[in-house]
Amino acid sequence: MARAVVFLLVPQLHLLDLAGPAQVFSTAADIGYDYRLHYVAATPEVPTVQGVTLRADTEWPELGSDDLVVVPGWRPSAHGPAGPVEPDDLRRLADHHAAGGTVASVCAGAFALGQAGLLDGRRCTTHHDVQDELARRHRAARVVPDVLYVVDDRVVTSAGIASGIDVALHLMAARHGPAVAARIARALVVYARRNGHENQTSAMMRHRSHLSEAVHRAQDLIDAHYTQPLPLAELAAACGVAERTMSRLFRRTTGLTPLGYQQLLRVERAEHLIGHGSTVEAAARTVGFADARMLRRLRARVRVDRAAPTLAG
Repeated sequence: MARAVVFLLVPQLHLLDLAGPAQVFSTAADIGYDYRLHYVAATPEVPTVQGVTLRADTEWPELGSDDLVVVPGWRPSAHGPAGPVEPDDLRRLADHHAAGGTVASVCAGAFALGQAGLLDGRRCTTHHDVQDELARRHRAARVVPDVLYVVDDRVVTSAGIASGIDVALHLMAARHGPAVAARIARALVVYARRNGHENQTSAMMRHRSHLSEAVHRAQDLIDAHYTQPLPLAELAAACGVAERTMSRLFRRTTGLTPLGYQQLLRVERAEHLIGHGSTVEAAARTVGFADARMLRRLRARVRVDRAAPTLAG
C-alpha cells in the first residue's frame, strides 16, 4: 500500500532540512517501497535560505494513519523561531496526529509542532541554538537538550540539518527493519546510522569521516553493542579481515583502537545518563562497566568539550 510523505514548506527553509529526509524516502521508493512524496505550502513558490526557489502544491493530499507529515526547519532570524506557518496548516498537523498519523519536524520545524499543540506533555528537541527558546515558548513541552532526535507518541522532533537524515532512517527502520534502513544509508553513502540519544557532536559523528568499509562495519557493530564485550577476534571475523588488519585499519582511520572507540561511546552515554539524574554507579552498570572505577578514570581522560579524545585502549 502506498504511503504518503508530505513536506510542509515555509519561506526561508533550509534546503538540507528538506533534502536529507526527502532523499531517504525517495531512495526507499527507488528500491521498491511504495512512498509518494508531496510538497505543500501556502504559496506555489517557496524561497529558501540557500537562494533556491522551490515549487509546491497549495492543496494537501488525502492522508491516512500510515502517512507521515514532515516540517523542515527555517532560518529563525527570518521570521522569529515560531516561523510563518499558516493556521490552516497547523490545524492539519494536529488533525493528522489525532487521526493516528505521524508528524515529524527538522530543526526549527519543532516550533510549528508546538503551535499545533503537539508538544504539550511530550519529550521533544530542536537545534541547539533554539532549544531554550522552544522551552520558553512551549512550557508544557519537555525539551531534551543536545540530542539528535526524540520520538514520543508519533511526534518526532530532530535537531536539524543532517539529523533530518538520521530521523528519516530511524523511521524507515521502525517501519521496515534495520536492514532496510542500512541499505538506504549505504545507498546515500551515509554510514553513521546514529541513535536519537546521541549527542549532537558525538563520537559517532566525529569518527565516521572516512571511507574504510571494514571499519564502518566494525563501528556499526560497536555502535549497536557497545555495552557488551566485543573481542577483537569477533569484530575482525565479522568484518572479514585479520585481527592485526582490523587494529591497523581502525587506528589509521579513526585514531582509536576498537576498544578505545567502544569506551568513548560508553563514556558519552554515561555522561548523558548522569546529566539526566543517574548516579555514576548506575550509569557505569548501564553502559557495560562492572563498576564505576573504570568510568571515573575514563571520564577524567576525556576533555569536557569532547574534542580530540585519546582513549587508546
